[in-house]
Amino acid sequence: MKILCLLLVLIVPAFAQSRRGRGAQIDATAPAQRSGTVDTNTPVSEKIDETPVITHHTNIVDGKTLVYTATAAEMPIFNAVGETEAHMFYVAYTLDEASNAPSKRPVTFSFNGGPGSASVWVHMGAFGPRRAKLLDNGDMPPPPYQLADNENSLLDQTDLVFIDAVGTGFSRAKSPELARKYEGVQGDLTAFGEFIRMYLTRNSRWLSPLFIVGESYGTFRAAGLAGTLVEQGIALNGVVLVSTILYYETARASLANGLPYALNIPTYAADAWYHKKLAPDLQRLEVPALTKEVEGWAMTAYLQALNKGDALPDGERKDVVARLARYTGLSTNYVDQSNLRFGVGQFTRELLRDEKLTIGRYDGRLTGPSPLNMGETSDFDPSGSLPLPPFRAAFMDYVRGTLEFKTDMTYYISGGTVGWDWGVVNGYVETGSLLRSAFQKNPHLKVLVCAGYFDLACPYFDAEYALNHLGIHPETQKNISWAFYEAGHMMYIDRKSHAKLKHDIAAFMQQNVPAQ
Repeated sequence: MKILCLLLVLIVPAFAQSRRGRGAQIDATAPAQRSGTVDTNTPVSEKIDETPVITHHTNIVDGKTLVYTATAAEMPIFNAVGETEAHMFYVAYTLDEASNAPSKRPVTFSFNGGPGSASVWVHMGAFGPRRAKLLDNGDMPPPPYQLADNENSLLDQTDLVFIDAVGTGFSRAKSPELARKYEGVQGDLTAFGEFIRMYLTRNSRWLSPLFIVGESYGTFRAAGLAGTLVEQGIALNGVVLVSTILYYETARASLANGLPYALNIPTYAADAWYHKKLAPDLQRLEVPALTKEVEGWAMTAYLQALNKGDALPDGERKDVVARLARYTGLSTNYVDQSNLRFGVGQFTRELLRDEKLTIGRYDGRLTGPSPLNMGETSDFDPSGSLPLPPFRAAFMDYVRGTLEFKTDMTYYISGGTVGWDWGVVNGYVETGSLLRSAFQKNPHLKVLVCAGYFDLACPYFDAEYALNHLGIHPETQKNISWAFYEAGHMMYIDRKSHAKLKHDIAAFMQQNVPAQ
């Protein structure tokens, strides 16, 4: 699934005024493709108004009225010689009562990932002061859509800065060539690192406790930033990883790499349990107990069978077919004909085929119709398509109305950077090594991993495997804590899980901000 964010720039004296007609000159709207030449259709802009738009608001969180300032602006991203190469759009929220002692107030930088996703999801769904209103389970309500106060905002714990990556949201490079530079693993880390440096400098926040909260590919970025920022003398108090991916080896299955298949099985079981497709004895289990049982089998008998490849004996194969069907809710014939291996696209389509439904990749609880019932893989992801209209409508109304940020630029929620440069030829990209480096160089760094049981975009067992293979000291492993949710990739779209997420992150931050 799943994805998202925004932020702040220079605080001009006193109160910058809101303005009408914040036009920017856009060359085109189509995303760049990674090929031998630069695609001139990459969304870029040569002229950006950097003046912050500052507005003032109140909200009630946990029964307390918060008076805060919102800043929506474009942050210039400089190269080594001080030339502006891009602008990153952000929205920042700062609590007014802490304005006289900002160094004591934590600052949290938050973003989604994709790559190619704006941070509207964590902004308008998870942590900002206002949220897009959904049904309690995260499903789409009927239009017209509504905004609501976010009772689970993190603003009572920390100032918040939501950032859009270059090429997403309103963030733009100055040319197609520069867009190519920043639309990739290394360029993306460079841009976010420069943004954080600039924000700390322009807002005198170098002595504030610092946190990063990333979701999905944003966790990949957050892990990388933890390692690159400490090299620049910026040490973080904590990193929150929401729906985690650190090693792409664990997500790229093949006949010679069976590990991703094994790491998916516990989430297949959880999704099948939710839709009541398991045997009665398994249906009676709670999700944590069910998935723990499946984990043990997936990493032993199942993974061993996959590793034997064509040499797998017939008797052992028969046993694996039966157990795999039992844990996934699929037929033994389907499991057998798939050669014991099926990906997320096949599973999300097959589980409810008899009901002509597809389940969500980002959130297996959500379903959509599939009347053309012969396809091997899902035609679409209902857990990605259903929340999109409410989030887009809510954000576009909010940014122009409440935040008074007026522009005619297209806001790219996703798709602005589809030509991502992974920077590898042979092998798998990863930022686990950078997170390990951060732990080595900052012994006070803490990490909270938040995972949804029904998430097949970034399965929780994949995250466990990744965090158990960082190569860090056993004592350092104690700096990593976990929180699990009976929801999907964006667990915050579920009302109960959203409240738990707020509680878990708030406790994590309180534990990791030293008394001053």
